[in-house]
Amino acid sequence: MEQKEIEQETVLDVKNLKTYFFTDDGVVKAVDDVSFSLRKGEVLGIVGESGSGKSVTNISIMSLVQSPPGKIMGGEVIFKGEDILKLDEKRLRQIRGAKISMIFQDPMTSLNPFLRISTQMIETIRLHQKLDKKQARKKAIEMLTMAGIPAAAERIDSYPHQFSGGMCQRVMIAMGLSCNPEILIADEPTSALDVTIQAQILDLIKDLTNKLGTAVILITHSLGVVAGMCDTIYVMYAGRVVERGRVEDIFENPKHPYTRGLIKSVPRIDKRNEDRLFSIPGQPPNVIDLPPCCPFFPRCAEATERCKTSYPEETDFGGGHSAACWEVQ
Repeated sequence: MEQKEIEQETVLDVKNLKTYFFTDDGVVKAVDDVSFSLRKGEVLGIVGESGSGKSVTNISIMSLVQSPPGKIMGGEVIFKGEDILKLDEKRLRQIRGAKISMIFQDPMTSLNPFLRISTQMIETIRLHQKLDKKQARKKAIEMLTMAGIPAAAERIDSYPHQFSGGMCQRVMIAMGLSCNPEILIADEPTSALDVTIQAQILDLIKDLTNKLGTAVILITHSLGVVAGMCDTIYVMYAGRVVERGRVEDIFENPKHPYTRGLIKSVPRIDKRNEDRLFSIPGQPPNVIDLPPCCPFFPRCAEATERCKTSYPEETDFGGGHSAACWEVQ
């Protein structure tokens, strides 16, 4: 993939974020010391299996962790010089939707089934952009048209159940971008859709964010999805970032055994059909009270005794590429 030019201005800086859930069975360290920066116009992919901490990282950024049982235990989320985690609810409402928007995983449950699309979109636009009802409706129609909704002026007054899953996701994208946010968080935006529609939705997000200059955090379990979308990839496992780097570095020279396993598990059209698709053995760990060692070692063919006794230090390979593994070279 040809690397596009990214402006150097940092729009979001996450430092040592920790989000824990306190349950009867123990403390779930869903996000454990995660750090990353997002620059203007950048598309950053966060990849990992279910339960790796991807979604919790991003609802923590939006300060939407339900308490109890969840609690943000430490870290900073710096946006425009403000630490989001220290803001009151009034200031947070001014940022959510207007400055940082989020597209959730299932479009059919993200939209209120009892309200027309027009009601849901116009309310958001009027709240954040201080437009009157007529201006907000015009803006909503423009965004639906940009998102590829045919006859948007007529269909804006439809209910969500009158749209297909793909069209509902287009509505969510239009709603998310309607206030010209600086950051769009897309949480598994294609997982509920069929393969053909997935490609259309990803292309739509890429095209619209390029036009608007929006930075994107794309959450997914598939490295195949981010291959043509992202500039930077962060690979998460058991609540931690195990590898990070530019997309070409991750695909051309993956360092962590977990990253290599994810890449090998992606179907390839240039491979012979008689070969079975690779699968990482075992299951992701229970993150309740994890011991201070590499959480991937039970599934890793390269594990040594050191992996079982202490958490690996991060090795820097230059160019922003690093991995947390004792055995990387």
